[in-house]
Amino acid sequence: MSETAVKTGHPKGLWVLFGTEMWERFNFYGMRAILTLFMINSLMMKEADASIIYGGFLGLCYLTPMLGGFIADRFFGNRNCILLGGLMMALGQFLLFFSASIFGSDLSLATTLMWSALGIIIFGNGFFKPNISSMVGSLYPKQEKSKLDTAFTIFYMGINLGAFLGQLICPLVGDVKDAGGIRDIHAFKWGFLAAAIAMLLGTLVFYFLKNKYVVTPEGKPLGGLPSQNDGSEYEEGEAQKAVFSATSLVIAAIAFVGLFFAFRYILGGENFVKTIIYPIIYASGLTLAGLIVSDSSLTKVERDRIFVIYIVAFFIIFFWAAFEQAGSSLTFIADNQTDRNFFGWNMPPSMVQIFNGAFVFAFALPFSILWDKLRAANREPISPVKQAIGLGLIALSYFILAYNVKDLGNSGLLAIKWLILLYLIQTFAELCLSPIGLSLVGKLSPKRFSSLLFGVFFLSNAAGYALAGTLGSILPATGDKFLKAKELGIDLQSLLNKTVTATPEQLSLLEKAQISASNPVFAGYEIHNLFEFFMVFVVLTGLAAVLLLLLTPVLKKMMHGVR
Repeated sequence: MSETAVKTGHPKGLWVLFGTEMWERFNFYGMRAILTLFMINSLMMKEADASIIYGGFLGLCYLTPMLGGFIADRFFGNRNCILLGGLMMALGQFLLFFSASIFGSDLSLATTLMWSALGIIIFGNGFFKPNISSMVGSLYPKQEKSKLDTAFTIFYMGINLGAFLGQLICPLVGDVKDAGGIRDIHAFKWGFLAAAIAMLLGTLVFYFLKNKYVVTPEGKPLGGLPSQNDGSEYEEGEAQKAVFSATSLVIAAIAFVGLFFAFRYILGGENFVKTIIYPIIYASGLTLAGLIVSDSSLTKVERDRIFVIYIVAFFIIFFWAAFEQAGSSLTFIADNQTDRNFFGWNMPPSMVQIFNGAFVFAFALPFSILWDKLRAANREPISPVKQAIGLGLIALSYFILAYNVKDLGNSGLLAIKWLILLYLIQTFAELCLSPIGLSLVGKLSPKRFSSLLFGVFFLSNAAGYALAGTLGSILPATGDKFLKAKELGIDLQSLLNKTVTATPEQLSLLEKAQISASNPVFAGYEIHNLFEFFMVFVVLTGLAAVLLLLLTPVLKKMMHGVR
Protein backbone atom coordinates (compact mmCIF):
# COMPACT_ATOMS: atom_id res chain seq x y z
CA MET A 1 0.00 0.00 0.00
CA SER A 2 1.50 3.34 -0.98
CA GLU A 3 1.98 6.21 1.45
CA THR A 4 -0.81 8.29 -0.16
CA ALA A 5 -3.30 5.43 0.05
CA VAL A 6 -2.67 5.22 3.78
CA LYS A 7 -3.40 8.93 4.10
CA THR A 8 -6.58 9.02 2.00
CA GLY A 9 -8.24 5.81 3.20
CA HIS A 10 -9.88 5.10 6.55
CA PRO A 11 -8.11 2.99 9.21
CA LYS A 12 -9.07 -0.72 9.35
CA GLY A 13 -10.09 -0.22 12.98
CA LEU A 14 -13.10 1.77 11.69
CA TRP A 15 -14.40 -1.42 10.03
CA VAL A 16 -13.95 -3.46 13.23
CA LEU A 17 -15.95 -0.86 15.18
CA PHE A 18 -18.45 -0.77 12.26
CA GLY A 19 -18.96 -4.57 12.50
CA THR A 20 -19.25 -4.59 16.30
CA GLU A 21 -21.76 -1.74 16.28
CA MET A 22 -23.69 -3.36 13.40
CA TRP A 23 -24.46 -6.54 15.39
CA GLU A 24 -25.23 -4.52 18.50
CA ARG A 25 -27.77 -2.43 16.57
CA PHE A 26 -29.27 -5.61 15.03
CA ASN A 27 -29.90 -6.77 18.59
CA PHE A 28 -31.25 -3.43 19.80
CA TYR A 29 -33.49 -2.46 16.88
CA GLY A 30 -34.71 -6.02 16.31
CA MET A 31 -35.87 -6.26 19.91
CA ARG A 32 -37.26 -2.71 19.80
CA ALA A 33 -39.42 -3.52 16.74
CA ILE A 34 -41.43 -6.18 18.59
CA LEU A 35 -41.15 -5.00 22.22
CA THR A 36 -44.34 -2.90 22.50
CA LEU A 37 -46.41 -5.47 20.55
CA PHE A 38 -45.13 -8.19 22.93
CA MET A 39 -46.13 -6.08 25.97
CA ILE A 40 -49.66 -5.48 24.63
CA ASN A 41 -50.45 -8.89 23.15
CA SER A 42 -48.60 -11.30 25.45
CA LEU A 43 -48.18 -9.39 28.73
CA MET A 44 -51.67 -7.79 28.43
CA MET A 45 -50.62 -4.13 28.92
CA LYS A 46 -52.44 -1.01 27.68
CA GLU A 47 -51.01 0.82 24.63
CA ALA A 48 -50.49 4.05 26.62
CA ASP A 49 -48.57 2.15 29.35
CA ALA A 50 -46.48 0.28 26.76
CA SER A 51 -45.62 3.65 25.12
CA ILE A 52 -44.49 5.12 28.42
CA ILE A 53 -42.41 2.04 29.34
CA TYR A 54 -40.90 2.06 25.83
CA GLY A 55 -39.97 5.75 26.18
CA GLY A 56 -38.50 5.17 29.65
CA PHE A 57 -36.52 2.14 28.48
CA LEU A 58 -35.04 4.00 25.49
CA GLY A 59 -34.39 7.05 27.66
CA LEU A 60 -32.48 5.04 30.25
CA CYS A 61 -30.49 3.35 27.46
CA TYR A 62 -29.15 6.81 26.69
CA LEU A 63 -28.77 7.87 30.33
CA THR A 64 -26.51 4.99 31.44
CA PRO A 65 -23.82 5.93 28.84
CA MET A 66 -22.98 8.72 31.33
CA LEU A 67 -22.08 6.11 33.88
CA GLY A 68 -20.39 3.88 31.29
CA GLY A 69 -18.37 6.80 29.92
CA PHE A 70 -17.28 7.83 33.42
CA ILE A 71 -16.26 4.29 34.45
CA ALA A 72 -14.34 3.83 31.18
CA ASP A 73 -12.54 7.20 31.47
CA ARG A 74 -11.57 6.63 35.11
CA PHE A 75 -11.23 2.86 35.67
CA PHE A 76 -11.83 0.14 33.06
CA GLY A 77 -10.98 1.69 29.69
CA ASN A 78 -13.12 1.64 26.53
CA ARG A 79 -12.45 -1.90 25.34
CA ASN A 80 -13.24 -3.67 28.62
CA CYS A 81 -16.49 -1.71 28.92
CA ILE A 82 -17.50 -2.67 25.35
CA LEU A 83 -17.01 -6.39 26.12
CA LEU A 84 -18.87 -6.15 29.45
CA GLY A 85 -21.74 -4.21 27.86
CA GLY A 86 -22.05 -6.67 24.96
CA LEU A 87 -22.33 -9.68 27.27
CA MET A 88 -24.91 -7.92 29.48
CA MET A 89 -27.09 -7.03 26.48
CA ALA A 90 -26.98 -10.62 25.19
CA LEU A 91 -28.03 -11.85 28.66
CA GLY A 92 -30.94 -9.36 28.70
CA GLN A 93 -32.20 -10.64 25.35
CA PHE A 94 -32.04 -14.25 26.60
CA LEU A 95 -34.19 -13.20 29.59
CA LEU A 96 -36.74 -11.64 27.16
CA PHE A 97 -36.71 -14.95 25.26
CA PHE A 98 -37.61 -16.77 28.52
CA SER A 99 -40.27 -14.16 29.36
CA ALA A 100 -41.86 -14.68 25.92
CA SER A 101 -41.69 -18.47 26.42
CA ILE A 102 -43.54 -18.67 29.78
CA PHE A 103 -46.14 -15.86 29.82
CA GLY A 104 -48.90 -18.34 28.91
CA SER A 105 -48.40 -20.37 32.10
CA ASP A 106 -47.04 -17.70 34.49
CA LEU A 107 -47.84 -14.09 33.51
CA SER A 108 -46.42 -12.48 36.65
CA LEU A 109 -43.04 -14.26 36.36
CA ALA A 110 -42.93 -13.38 32.63
CA THR A 111 -43.56 -9.71 33.50
CA THR A 112 -40.83 -9.78 36.19
CA LEU A 113 -38.41 -11.33 33.68
CA MET A 114 -39.29 -8.61 31.16
CA TRP A 115 -38.48 -5.85 33.70
CA SER A 116 -35.19 -7.61 34.70
CA ALA A 117 -34.23 -8.02 31.04
CA LEU A 118 -34.84 -4.34 30.27
CA GLY A 119 -32.78 -3.36 33.33
CA ILE A 120 -29.80 -5.49 32.28
CA ILE A 121 -29.99 -4.25 28.65
CA ILE A 122 -30.10 -0.63 29.90
CA PHE A 123 -26.85 -1.03 31.88
CA GLY A 124 -25.19 -3.13 29.16
CA ASN A 125 -25.98 -0.43 26.63
CA GLY A 126 -24.50 2.15 29.02
CA PHE A 127 -21.15 0.39 29.05
CA PHE A 128 -21.19 -0.25 25.32
CA LYS A 129 -22.49 2.87 23.61
CA PRO A 130 -20.31 5.88 24.62
CA ASN A 131 -17.14 3.84 24.47
CA ILE A 132 -17.50 2.67 20.91
CA SER A 133 -18.45 6.17 19.65
CA SER A 134 -15.52 7.87 21.39
CA MET A 135 -13.05 5.34 19.89
CA VAL A 136 -13.99 6.27 16.31
CA GLY A 137 -12.48 9.75 16.70
CA SER A 138 -9.26 8.40 18.24
CA LEU A 139 -8.40 6.27 15.19
CA TYR A 140 -7.41 9.41 13.24
CA PRO A 141 -4.27 11.57 13.58
CA LYS A 142 -4.82 15.25 14.54
CA GLN A 143 -4.24 16.53 11.00
CA GLU A 144 -7.02 14.28 9.65
CA LYS A 145 -9.78 15.37 12.06
CA SER A 146 -11.66 16.88 9.07
CA LYS A 147 -12.38 13.28 8.01
CA LEU A 148 -14.55 12.78 11.09
CA ASP A 149 -17.86 13.77 9.43
CA THR A 150 -17.23 11.10 6.78
CA ALA A 151 -15.97 8.55 9.34
CA PHE A 152 -19.07 9.01 11.51
CA THR A 153 -21.29 8.73 8.43
CA ILE A 154 -19.63 5.38 7.55
CA PHE A 155 -19.98 4.30 11.19
CA TYR A 156 -23.61 5.41 11.00
CA MET A 157 -24.11 3.13 7.99
CA GLY A 158 -22.93 0.24 10.17
CA ILE A 159 -25.50 1.23 12.77
CA ASN A 160 -28.24 1.29 10.14
CA LEU A 161 -27.25 -1.88 8.31
CA GLY A 162 -27.57 -3.60 11.71
CA ALA A 163 -30.88 -1.84 12.36
CA PHE A 164 -32.17 -2.91 8.93
CA LEU A 165 -31.22 -6.58 9.47
CA GLY A 166 -32.69 -6.57 12.99
CA GLN A 167 -35.95 -4.98 11.84
CA LEU A 168 -36.16 -7.52 9.00
CA ILE A 169 -35.33 -10.74 10.85
CA CYS A 170 -36.84 -10.21 14.33
CA PRO A 171 -40.34 -9.28 13.00
CA LEU A 172 -40.18 -12.09 10.37
CA VAL A 173 -39.69 -14.75 13.06
CA GLY A 174 -41.32 -12.90 15.99
CA ASP A 175 -44.36 -10.94 14.69
CA VAL A 176 -46.38 -13.65 12.98
CA LYS A 177 -50.04 -13.51 11.87
CA ASP A 178 -52.03 -16.25 10.12
CA ALA A 179 -54.07 -15.81 6.91
CA GLY A 180 -57.04 -14.58 8.95
CA GLY A 181 -54.92 -11.85 10.59
CA ILE A 182 -54.78 -13.64 13.98
CA ARG A 183 -51.43 -13.02 15.72
CA ASP A 184 -49.38 -15.91 17.13
CA ILE A 185 -48.61 -14.39 20.55
CA HIS A 186 -46.09 -17.16 21.29
CA ALA A 187 -43.79 -16.29 18.36
CA PHE A 188 -42.22 -13.17 19.93
CA LYS A 189 -39.61 -15.35 21.69
CA TRP A 190 -37.90 -16.22 18.38
CA GLY A 191 -37.38 -12.51 17.65
CA PHE A 192 -35.73 -12.04 21.06
CA LEU A 193 -33.56 -15.14 20.53
CA ALA A 194 -32.32 -13.79 17.16
CA ALA A 195 -31.41 -10.51 18.91
CA ALA A 196 -29.46 -12.37 21.62
CA ILE A 197 -27.42 -14.33 19.06
CA ALA A 198 -26.61 -11.13 17.10
CA MET A 199 -25.27 -9.46 20.26
CA LEU A 200 -23.00 -12.41 21.06
CA LEU A 201 -21.65 -12.26 17.48
CA GLY A 202 -20.84 -8.55 17.79
CA THR A 203 -19.02 -9.05 21.09
CA LEU A 204 -16.92 -11.89 19.61
CA VAL A 205 -15.99 -9.80 16.52
CA PHE A 206 -14.62 -7.08 18.81
CA TYR A 207 -12.89 -9.51 21.19
CA PHE A 208 -10.88 -11.25 18.44
CA LEU A 209 -9.99 -8.23 16.26
CA LYS A 210 -9.48 -5.41 18.77
CA ASN A 211 -5.73 -5.87 19.43
CA LYS A 212 -4.79 -6.07 15.76
CA TYR A 213 -6.84 -3.22 14.28
CA VAL A 214 -8.32 -0.94 16.96
CA VAL A 215 -5.12 1.09 17.36
CA THR A 216 -3.95 4.73 17.25
CA PRO A 217 -2.29 6.07 14.06
CA GLU A 218 1.05 5.15 15.73
CA GLY A 219 -0.12 1.55 16.28
CA LYS A 220 -0.75 1.71 20.06
CA PRO A 221 -3.86 -0.17 21.31
CA LEU A 222 -6.84 2.15 21.77
CA GLY A 223 -9.18 2.22 24.73
CA GLY A 224 -6.91 0.43 27.20
CA LEU A 225 -6.82 1.13 30.93
CA PRO A 226 -6.89 4.91 31.67
CA SER A 227 -3.82 4.57 33.92
CA GLN A 228 -1.79 3.91 30.74
CA ASN A 229 -2.80 7.15 28.92
CA ASP A 230 0.00 9.52 27.96
CA GLY A 231 0.09 13.25 27.23
CA SER A 232 0.69 12.95 23.48
CA GLU A 233 -3.03 12.48 22.81
CA TYR A 234 -4.02 15.93 24.11
CA GLU A 235 -4.11 19.30 22.34
CA GLU A 236 -1.21 21.64 23.10
CA GLY A 237 -1.77 23.54 26.35
CA GLU A 238 -4.93 21.52 27.09
CA ALA A 239 -5.57 20.37 30.66
CA GLN A 240 -5.52 16.56 30.98
CA LYS A 241 -7.82 16.16 33.99
CA ALA A 242 -11.20 17.62 34.78
CA VAL A 243 -11.22 19.68 38.00
CA PHE A 244 -14.53 19.49 39.88
CA SER A 245 -14.43 21.23 43.26
CA ALA A 246 -16.18 19.68 46.27
CA THR A 247 -18.55 22.67 46.30
CA SER A 248 -19.61 22.17 42.68
CA LEU A 249 -20.25 18.44 43.34
CA VAL A 250 -22.43 19.27 46.37
CA ILE A 251 -24.36 21.93 44.40
CA ALA A 252 -24.84 19.41 41.56
CA ALA A 253 -26.26 16.83 43.99
CA ILE A 254 -28.69 19.37 45.51
CA ALA A 255 -29.69 20.60 42.03
CA PHE A 256 -30.38 17.02 40.93
CA VAL A 257 -32.73 16.38 43.86
CA GLY A 258 -34.54 19.72 43.35
CA LEU A 259 -34.95 19.13 39.60
CA PHE A 260 -36.12 15.55 40.18
CA PHE A 261 -39.02 16.72 42.40
CA ALA A 262 -39.83 19.63 40.09
CA PHE A 263 -40.17 17.31 37.05
CA ARG A 264 -42.05 14.78 39.14
CA TYR A 265 -44.58 17.46 40.08
CA ILE A 266 -44.92 18.68 36.46
CA LEU A 267 -45.38 15.18 34.98
CA GLY A 268 -47.74 13.74 37.64
CA GLY A 269 -49.76 10.59 37.02
CA GLU A 270 -49.74 7.04 38.38
CA ASN A 271 -47.23 5.32 36.12
CA PHE A 272 -43.91 4.45 37.87
CA VAL A 273 -41.89 5.12 34.69
CA LYS A 274 -43.49 8.54 34.27
CA THR A 275 -43.15 9.65 37.92
CA ILE A 276 -39.69 8.23 38.74
CA ILE A 277 -37.72 7.38 35.58
CA TYR A 278 -38.59 10.38 33.39
CA PRO A 279 -37.73 12.90 36.18
CA ILE A 280 -34.39 11.08 36.72
CA ILE A 281 -33.59 11.38 32.99
CA TYR A 282 -34.47 15.10 32.74
CA ALA A 283 -32.77 16.03 36.04
CA SER A 284 -29.58 14.10 35.19
CA GLY A 285 -29.16 15.90 31.88
CA LEU A 286 -29.45 19.36 33.38
CA THR A 287 -27.29 18.53 36.41
CA LEU A 288 -24.45 17.01 34.41
CA ALA A 289 -24.49 19.88 31.91
CA GLY A 290 -24.17 22.33 34.81
CA LEU A 291 -21.40 20.32 36.49
CA ILE A 292 -19.21 20.25 33.36
CA VAL A 293 -19.29 24.04 32.87
CA SER A 294 -18.46 24.57 36.57
CA ASP A 295 -15.02 23.00 35.97
CA SER A 296 -12.38 25.58 36.89
CA SER A 297 -9.86 24.36 34.27
CA LEU A 298 -12.08 25.47 31.33
CA THR A 299 -10.91 28.33 29.11
CA LYS A 300 -13.43 30.81 27.64
CA VAL A 301 -13.19 29.22 24.17
CA GLU A 302 -13.75 25.72 25.62
CA ARG A 303 -16.72 26.94 27.65
CA ASP A 304 -18.31 28.67 24.61
CA ARG A 305 -17.92 25.51 22.53
CA ILE A 306 -19.48 23.39 25.27
CA PHE A 307 -22.48 25.78 25.37
CA VAL A 308 -22.93 25.23 21.61
CA ILE A 309 -23.11 21.46 22.29
CA TYR A 310 -25.77 22.13 24.96
CA ILE A 311 -27.91 24.38 22.74
CA VAL A 312 -27.81 21.90 19.86
CA ALA A 313 -28.53 19.05 22.30
CA PHE A 314 -31.65 20.89 23.53
CA PHE A 315 -33.11 21.10 20.01
CA ILE A 316 -32.27 17.45 19.35
CA ILE A 317 -34.73 16.50 22.14
CA PHE A 318 -37.64 17.54 19.88
CA PHE A 319 -36.20 15.65 16.93
CA TRP A 320 -36.02 12.32 18.82
CA ALA A 321 -39.40 12.86 20.51
CA ALA A 322 -40.97 12.93 17.03
CA PHE A 323 -38.66 10.40 15.36
CA GLU A 324 -39.05 7.74 18.07
CA GLN A 325 -42.78 7.34 17.51
CA ALA A 326 -41.60 4.53 15.21
CA GLY A 327 -41.61 1.88 17.93
CA SER A 328 -44.80 2.99 19.69
CA SER A 329 -47.61 5.09 18.12
CA LEU A 330 -46.53 4.53 14.49
CA THR A 331 -46.30 0.75 15.11
CA PHE A 332 -49.78 0.77 16.71
CA ILE A 333 -51.14 2.66 13.68
CA ALA A 334 -49.37 0.22 11.32
CA ASP A 335 -50.96 -2.63 13.30
CA ASN A 336 -54.49 -1.26 13.62
CA GLN A 337 -55.28 1.30 10.95
CA THR A 338 -53.01 0.67 7.94
CA ASP A 339 -53.43 -1.37 4.79
CA ARG A 340 -50.02 -3.11 4.93
CA ASN A 341 -50.26 -4.66 1.47
CA PHE A 342 -46.74 -4.25 0.06
CA PHE A 343 -46.65 -5.53 -3.55
CA GLY A 344 -49.14 -8.29 -2.70
CA TRP A 345 -47.47 -9.22 0.61
CA ASN A 346 -49.08 -8.37 3.95
CA MET A 347 -46.18 -6.94 5.92
CA PRO A 348 -45.90 -7.55 9.71
CA PRO A 349 -46.73 -4.23 11.46
CA SER A 350 -43.46 -4.21 13.44
CA MET A 351 -41.52 -4.45 10.16
CA VAL A 352 -42.82 -1.18 8.69
CA GLN A 353 -40.02 0.62 10.61
CA ILE A 354 -37.50 -1.23 8.40
CA PHE A 355 -37.76 1.47 5.73
CA ASN A 356 -35.83 3.85 7.96
CA GLY A 357 -32.80 1.52 8.19
CA ALA A 358 -33.02 0.72 4.47
CA PHE A 359 -33.16 4.39 3.47
CA VAL A 360 -30.28 5.38 5.77
CA PHE A 361 -28.18 2.65 4.25
CA ALA A 362 -29.08 3.81 0.74
CA PHE A 363 -28.59 7.54 1.36
CA ALA A 364 -25.81 7.83 3.99
CA LEU A 365 -23.07 7.76 1.35
CA PRO A 366 -24.76 10.23 -1.06
CA PHE A 367 -25.26 12.62 1.89
CA SER A 368 -21.61 12.22 2.90
CA ILE A 369 -20.52 12.96 -0.71
CA LEU A 370 -22.87 15.98 -0.79
CA TRP A 371 -21.24 17.47 2.36
CA ASP A 372 -17.75 16.77 0.91
CA LYS A 373 -18.64 18.50 -2.39
CA LEU A 374 -20.15 21.52 -0.62
CA ARG A 375 -17.10 21.70 1.64
CA ALA A 376 -14.76 21.66 -1.37
CA ALA A 377 -16.77 24.52 -2.91
CA ASN A 378 -16.69 26.34 0.45
CA ARG A 379 -20.50 26.27 0.61
CA GLU A 380 -21.08 23.67 3.31
CA PRO A 381 -23.63 24.85 5.92
CA ILE A 382 -22.36 24.77 9.51
CA SER A 383 -23.61 21.91 11.71
CA PRO A 384 -26.48 23.81 13.45
CA VAL A 385 -27.95 24.80 10.04
CA LYS A 386 -27.92 21.14 8.95
CA GLN A 387 -29.71 20.28 12.18
CA ALA A 388 -32.37 22.97 11.68
CA ILE A 389 -33.01 21.51 8.20
CA GLY A 390 -33.42 18.07 9.85
CA LEU A 391 -36.05 19.41 12.26
CA GLY A 392 -37.90 21.13 9.40
CA LEU A 393 -38.02 17.84 7.46
CA ILE A 394 -39.52 15.99 10.45
CA ALA A 395 -42.26 18.64 10.66
CA LEU A 396 -42.95 18.17 6.93
CA SER A 397 -43.17 14.34 7.25
CA TYR A 398 -45.82 14.57 9.98
CA PHE A 399 -47.73 17.29 8.12
CA ILE A 400 -48.09 14.96 5.09
CA LEU A 401 -49.22 12.10 7.35
CA ALA A 402 -51.68 14.32 9.27
CA TYR A 403 -53.22 15.40 5.97
CA ASN A 404 -53.66 11.75 4.87
CA VAL A 405 -55.30 10.50 8.07
CA LYS A 406 -57.66 13.49 8.18
CA ASP A 407 -60.54 11.79 6.34
CA LEU A 408 -60.04 8.17 7.42
CA GLY A 409 -62.77 8.26 10.08
CA ASN A 410 -62.95 5.29 12.45
CA SER A 411 -62.88 2.54 9.84
CA GLY A 412 -60.70 3.78 6.95
CA LEU A 413 -57.20 2.36 6.46
CA LEU A 414 -54.08 4.41 5.77
CA ALA A 415 -52.18 3.29 2.63
CA ILE A 416 -48.73 1.93 3.58
CA LYS A 417 -47.10 4.24 0.99
CA TRP A 418 -47.71 7.22 3.32
CA LEU A 419 -45.81 5.56 6.17
CA ILE A 420 -43.01 4.69 3.72
CA LEU A 421 -42.87 8.33 2.57
CA LEU A 422 -42.81 9.46 6.22
CA TYR A 423 -39.79 7.19 6.88
CA LEU A 424 -38.03 8.46 3.73
CA ILE A 425 -38.37 12.13 4.75
CA GLN A 426 -37.45 11.31 8.37
CA THR A 427 -34.35 9.48 7.12
CA PHE A 428 -33.20 12.59 5.26
CA ALA A 429 -33.85 14.52 8.50
CA GLU A 430 -31.84 12.00 10.50
CA LEU A 431 -28.89 12.23 8.10
CA CYS A 432 -28.84 16.03 8.50
CA LEU A 433 -28.88 15.69 12.24
CA SER A 434 -27.62 12.58 13.97
CA PRO A 435 -24.15 11.77 12.49
CA ILE A 436 -23.54 15.54 12.21
CA GLY A 437 -24.37 15.93 15.91
CA LEU A 438 -21.97 13.14 16.92
CA SER A 439 -19.25 14.68 14.79
CA LEU A 440 -19.91 18.15 16.26
CA VAL A 441 -19.41 16.82 19.81
CA GLY A 442 -16.18 15.16 18.65
CA LYS A 443 -14.93 18.45 17.18
CA LEU A 444 -16.02 20.84 19.94
CA SER A 445 -15.30 18.93 23.16
CA PRO A 446 -12.02 19.25 25.07
CA LYS A 447 -10.45 15.76 25.23
CA ARG A 448 -10.69 15.42 29.01
CA PHE A 449 -14.47 15.73 28.65
CA SER A 450 -14.99 13.81 25.43
CA SER A 451 -16.77 10.76 26.88
CA LEU A 452 -18.74 12.93 29.33
CA LEU A 453 -19.86 15.31 26.58
CA PHE A 454 -20.85 12.38 24.35
CA GLY A 455 -22.81 11.37 27.44
CA VAL A 456 -24.53 14.79 27.57
CA PHE A 457 -25.32 14.47 23.87
CA PHE A 458 -26.82 11.01 24.46
CA LEU A 459 -28.73 12.50 27.42
CA SER A 460 -30.49 14.84 25.00
CA ASN A 461 -31.48 11.69 23.10
CA ALA A 462 -32.65 10.20 26.42
CA ALA A 463 -34.80 13.24 27.17
CA GLY A 464 -36.16 13.05 23.61
CA TYR A 465 -37.12 9.38 24.07
CA ALA A 466 -38.79 10.12 27.41
CA LEU A 467 -40.77 12.88 25.70
CA ALA A 468 -41.50 10.42 22.86
CA GLY A 469 -43.02 8.03 25.41
CA THR A 470 -45.22 10.78 26.84
CA LEU A 471 -46.31 11.93 23.35
CA GLY A 472 -46.89 8.34 22.17
CA SER A 473 -49.22 7.78 25.12
CA ILE A 474 -51.60 10.54 23.84
CA LEU A 475 -52.44 8.50 20.73
CA PRO A 476 -56.26 8.67 20.38
CA ALA A 477 -58.36 5.56 19.74
CA THR A 478 -57.56 3.82 16.41
CA GLY A 479 -60.09 1.92 14.26
CA ASP A 480 -59.64 -1.41 16.08
CA LYS A 481 -60.82 0.16 19.38
CA PHE A 482 -64.13 1.31 17.83
CA LEU A 483 -64.67 -2.21 16.40
CA LYS A 484 -63.88 -3.91 19.73
CA ALA A 485 -66.24 -1.52 21.58
CA LYS A 486 -68.99 -2.22 19.02
CA GLU A 487 -68.63 -5.98 19.67
CA LEU A 488 -69.16 -5.19 23.37
CA GLY A 489 -72.33 -3.28 22.44
CA ILE A 490 -70.78 0.13 23.19
CA ASP A 491 -70.81 3.19 20.91
CA LEU A 492 -67.30 4.47 21.66
CA GLN A 493 -67.60 7.59 19.47
CA SER A 494 -70.60 8.86 21.47
CA LEU A 495 -68.68 8.30 24.72
CA LEU A 496 -65.66 10.20 23.41
CA ASN A 497 -67.90 13.03 22.16
CA LYS A 498 -69.48 13.09 25.65
CA THR A 499 -72.98 12.83 24.12
CA VAL A 500 -73.52 9.62 26.16
CA THR A 501 -72.32 8.77 29.68
CA ALA A 502 -70.90 5.27 30.20
CA THR A 503 -72.45 2.98 32.84
CA PRO A 504 -70.09 1.39 35.43
CA GLU A 505 -70.56 -1.98 33.63
CA GLN A 506 -69.54 -0.45 30.29
CA LEU A 507 -66.48 1.22 31.87
CA SER A 508 -65.42 -2.12 33.35
CA LEU A 509 -65.83 -3.87 29.95
CA LEU A 510 -63.78 -1.15 28.22
CA GLU A 511 -61.04 -1.36 30.90
CA LYS A 512 -60.78 -5.15 30.36
CA ALA A 513 -60.50 -4.59 26.59
CA GLN A 514 -57.74 -1.98 27.20
CA ILE A 515 -59.85 0.83 25.67
CA SER A 516 -59.97 4.33 27.17
CA ALA A 517 -63.42 5.92 27.58
CA SER A 518 -62.06 9.46 27.13
CA ASN A 519 -59.81 11.30 24.67
CA PRO A 520 -56.16 11.90 25.67
CA VAL A 521 -55.14 15.43 26.71
CA PHE A 522 -51.82 17.16 25.95
CA ALA A 523 -50.78 20.56 27.38
CA GLY A 524 -54.43 21.29 28.20
CA TYR A 525 -55.72 20.39 24.71
CA GLU A 526 -57.94 17.39 24.07
CA ILE A 527 -56.70 15.20 21.18
CA HIS A 528 -59.83 14.06 19.29
CA ASN A 529 -58.34 12.21 16.31
CA LEU A 530 -55.16 11.13 14.49
CA PHE A 531 -54.99 14.41 12.54
CA GLU A 532 -54.72 16.43 15.79
CA PHE A 533 -52.24 13.88 17.19
CA PHE A 534 -49.83 14.28 14.25
CA MET A 535 -50.22 18.08 14.23
CA VAL A 536 -48.68 18.12 17.75
CA PHE A 537 -45.42 16.90 16.15
CA VAL A 538 -45.68 19.35 13.25
CA VAL A 539 -45.93 22.30 15.67
CA LEU A 540 -43.20 21.11 18.09
CA THR A 541 -40.55 20.30 15.47
CA GLY A 542 -41.50 23.20 13.18
CA LEU A 543 -41.01 25.75 15.98
CA ALA A 544 -37.73 24.11 17.02
CA ALA A 545 -36.42 24.31 13.43
CA VAL A 546 -37.20 28.03 13.09
CA LEU A 547 -35.68 28.88 16.50
CA LEU A 548 -32.46 26.95 15.82
CA LEU A 549 -32.08 28.65 12.44
CA LEU A 550 -32.48 32.09 14.07
CA LEU A 551 -29.80 31.21 16.66
CA THR A 552 -27.26 30.10 14.04
CA PRO A 553 -25.26 33.38 13.75
CA VAL A 554 -24.72 33.41 17.54
CA LEU A 555 -23.70 29.71 17.57
CA LYS A 556 -21.27 30.27 14.70
CA LYS A 557 -19.45 32.94 16.77
CA MET A 558 -19.36 30.67 19.85
CA MET A 559 -17.82 27.79 17.86
CA HIS A 560 -14.61 29.84 17.43
CA GLY A 561 -13.66 28.65 13.96
CA VAL A 562 -14.86 25.02 14.20
CA ARG A 563 -17.22 24.31 11.26
